[in-house]
Amino acid sequence: MTQSRAFTVKPLDNGVAVLEINVPGDAQNTLKAEFADDFNAAFSDIESARPKALVLYSTKPGSFMAGADINLFEKAENAQQVSDLSTLCQQTFGKLETLGIPVVAAIKGACLGGGLELALACSYRIAANSGDTVLGLPEVMLGLLPAGGGTQRLPRLVGIASALDMMLTGRQLKARPARKMGLVDEVVDAVAVYDRAVARAAQLAGEKDDAGISLGDYFSREGLTKAALEQNSLGRKVVFDQARKQAAKKTHGLYPAPPAIIDAVEAGYENGLAQGYATEARLFGELAMSSQSKQLRGIFHATNTLKKETFVADGVQARQIHRTGVLGAGLMGAGIALTTVNKAKLPVRLKDRDDKGLAHGVQYLRDFYNKRVKKGAMSAADASAELGRASFTSDYSGFKGLDLVVEAVFEDVKLKHLMLKDVEEHGNDQTIFASNTSSIPITEIARAAKRPQNVIGLHYFSPVEKMPLLEIITTDQTDPAVTAGCVAFGKAQGKTVIVVKDGPGFYTTRILAPYLNEATRLLTEGVDVKQVDQALVRFGFPVGPITLLDEVGVDVGTKVGPVLEKAFGERMASPDAAGLMIENNYLGRKSGRGFYIYEGVAKGEKPVNTALYELMNVTTSRDADDEEIVSRCLWMMINEAAYCLQEGIISEPMHGDIGAIFGLGFPPFRGGPFRYMDSLGLVNAVRTLERLTEQYGERFKPAPILIDMAKKKARFYQD
Repeated sequence: MTQSRAFTVKPLDNGVAVLEINVPGDAQNTLKAEFADDFNAAFSDIESARPKALVLYSTKPGSFMAGADINLFEKAENAQQVSDLSTLCQQTFGKLETLGIPVVAAIKGACLGGGLELALACSYRIAANSGDTVLGLPEVMLGLLPAGGGTQRLPRLVGIASALDMMLTGRQLKARPARKMGLVDEVVDAVAVYDRAVARAAQLAGEKDDAGISLGDYFSREGLTKAALEQNSLGRKVVFDQARKQAAKKTHGLYPAPPAIIDAVEAGYENGLAQGYATEARLFGELAMSSQSKQLRGIFHATNTLKKETFVADGVQARQIHRTGVLGAGLMGAGIALTTVNKAKLPVRLKDRDDKGLAHGVQYLRDFYNKRVKKGAMSAADASAELGRASFTSDYSGFKGLDLVVEAVFEDVKLKHLMLKDVEEHGNDQTIFASNTSSIPITEIARAAKRPQNVIGLHYFSPVEKMPLLEIITTDQTDPAVTAGCVAFGKAQGKTVIVVKDGPGFYTTRILAPYLNEATRLLTEGVDVKQVDQALVRFGFPVGPITLLDEVGVDVGTKVGPVLEKAFGERMASPDAAGLMIENNYLGRKSGRGFYIYEGVAKGEKPVNTALYELMNVTTSRDADDEEIVSRCLWMMINEAAYCLQEGIISEPMHGDIGAIFGLGFPPFRGGPFRYMDSLGLVNAVRTLERLTEQYGERFKPAPILIDMAKKKARFYQD
């Protein structure tokens, strides 16, 4: 047995050798700079041992191989240097593929990116049926493509369409769906993975290679479709053309990685594997040097930094949170409860005022787990166990022992005061009261508290189980131990956490409000609803601001508006359209009509509610180009973010960027408000705001921090 840093070759008595993977010093196995040298040394040991079969097995808990360390190419000077790294990885994995003996990957834990590409180079894959076992190629999320042969091996294993779906979305699969797709050959219990892999390797070594194609595969419906579309050049062209159309529709041509992925796959099929690998390497280098990938990698680094951040001084002991409660079983409350039992694995007590209110929460959780079981993402037994962590009540029974209670009731300060008093009465002296308010200052809520040190804000975003951000709001009285405990709780829920200082609208709502106000103001000037939405979508937002208003609810915005306008004046002044819409019950999707019409409309593009124009006494006669629409809406948001930094609402630009991207959908490839300003230069940012001020009014006046930094030629980031 020879040690080779991350790899240990361990010959067994039955003639099989095990290549054990364990990258020293890291919580996860990742491909490092020394990977190729280590792997080559391991191959020398394998050749010396002359095994009849090989098993790849990770001895690091929860991690088969979680991909490549992106620091490998962060300091590359040009695209060719990055392409060379790809070629080296391809050649290294190629040695495994051409070893001449059966090679079985025993997959337990994360098998992502380069880790999955390593497994794809094996001749057989066995995956553990465990919660931490996931397989995927998420490189597209970093603006990249798989660069270890993944664009060539994956489509030949699972089919072009399925492979493109995985690579273009970055989605990750549990073991059973991966087996159904053909990505893995067997699924076994986690405790049996090693033994099964060794036994299967020995068995494969004793069998003759059967390279034939099963006729049964071809005579299935999926097989016939695959044969028609993927086994000939004309059919493949249909698949690739369709994939390009779908990618363009989703990305609006703003992200270069999806078309590059398609190009790499197509090159391998139409020009041969050698050309496929060469195209993959070349495009990987080009993508790595693109501004989009650099910004996306910056977000990746920021989220990793936030995973380690406690947001309190060293030495503060976090308040322990083991038992939780949620007040309100509506969309937000049910989502918070679900995320707590599903991600944090903690028991939750969900309360509503009566059984009718509770019914929604009960059904919400059941529907989620029923879908998970139906998709094969989890077993019925595991789903039942998780659902069993939730209990339901219409009174405060069981609240005495709770460590944390999150209220998710209506945006009414009197109601929140009542909830706070009830929790203090029915909880204990250490029970944390967290408000999910999106606008009411936590200090104002805490005025009703006997123990204001236990009061904090936990601002979730809808739908809670999908939106990645948790904005935690602290007051001057919040106990740092409470803050630390809630930060740990949010991370356990799988959230990216930022902590902001209390104030009207906190950070995310405060910067969103002027953005939405300006979009509405454009409508009152006669600009078409769809024109406003489409301009911001083409800029990179997932939905336009008017659609977002409909989704949130027009009436919800009216609760936030007066609070912000009172605090910040003209910058937050909102048009009068909302009041008229509420009077006519044009509340958005929930009422069937808002800026768009939803009732009686089939799925797809919704028609504009043209009655609004008469209501607002305007005609859609004014034509505005994308530049005007984007500039006016975007810079209201960006400038307010600068004010928030200036006032200490956020403590550093990175928190502001992550909050805007993960909470509000700011285009990730633009890096967030602060990185976006850096990319333009602060001198240009100030000039833009000054021009907008001259054209449209004092609300665009640049924040003093921007003027000061521009004079100093400063930047928000030094990297």
